[in-house]
Amino acid sequence: MKAKFLIPLVLFVILVGFLAVGLSRDPQELPSPLIGKQAPAFKLPQLNDPTKTFSPESMKGKPWILNVWASWCVACREEHPVLVELGKLQVAPIIGLDYKDKREDALAMLERQGNPYLLSAVDANGRVGIDYGVYGVPETYVIDKAGVIRLKHIGPITMELLNKKIIPLLGQLQ
Repeated sequence: MKAKFLIPLVLFVILVGFLAVGLSRDPQELPSPLIGKQAPAFKLPQLNDPTKTFSPESMKGKPWILNVWASWCVACREEHPVLVELGKLQVAPIIGLDYKDKREDALAMLERQGNPYLLSAVDANGRVGIDYGVYGVPETYVIDKAGVIRLKHIGPITMELLNKKIIPLLGQLQ
């Protein structure tokens, strides 16, 4: 008879345990199957000069940052000053991936707010974003010398994240 009452109590305790674990996790850090794997290859036109292309292959031999952004993205505009500061530090090249954006709008935003990117590649149809598992912009990836993704961050980068996680990781990857 006591077992009848004990089963719901045990199930409730297990459910509360799962809830506590879920609530303690950072929603910005969704697990990605790409961590520890080769960054997907692509070849896209550059934002500033569409006659030139960019491919991650050209970055082999040095760690770098891929930042997925768009001029229509409010969170990207909030993150932008942090990226400008990161660009000034020159700890690693920052490559932009202009995601599903109008070229003239993207160029105007960079003109207004500053350009932290070594260059930006244009992912007009979002195909490369799909290959990288982009949930929404902004998203940032740290890629090592061998072209392996070491970090994926969803959402805007903050100075705290930059100082506590990204810059130390880049230092380790040098």
